[in-house]
Amino acid sequence: MARRMAILHPQPGSAAPYQPRSQAEHVALLGPEDLKTWFKENAKRLAGLAWDWDFWVRDDQRAPVYDWRIWFVMAGRGFGKTRMAAEWVRAMAEADGGLRIALVGATMHDVRSVMVEGDSGLLAIAPPDNRPAFEPSLKRLVWKNGATASLYSAAEVARLA
Repeated sequence: MARRMAILHPQPGSAAPYQPRSQAEHVALLGPEDLKTWFKENAKRLAGLAWDWDFWVRDDQRAPVYDWRIWFVMAGRGFGKTRMAAEWVRAMAEADGGLRIALVGATMHDVRSVMVEGDSGLLAIAPPDNRPAFEPSLKRLVWKNGATASLYSAAEVARLA
């Protein structure tokens, strides 16, 4: 089996060697023997790795560590904005069963197709044993612990009150 690996180079003009930005990138850069060792040491972890945000997240995708009211992320396509926001919402919902969340988008279609059902949406990123129940007719997601996320479009701002 041929092994394919991306060659990552430092920024032009930089003498510093490339530094992996996530645990996943670090593993991708391991040589064959180190990779074999990593798989042996992490065998139990592998089944849940797809839902382990700490493994995939880059430092520039982490929520600010200071007290914040607005988290503004200006980045291009493919940066992971939807995934990072969904992971933050998931973490908050899983930590607090009394939490009430408003998912607001330009249209209800945007909210549902991107934030809820999209490739990086809340249903896709949640592990099967802790996936929230989606109640489309009620426009909400409900986690097993009781946390809820209600879906709103920008045209329905009065519903937020």
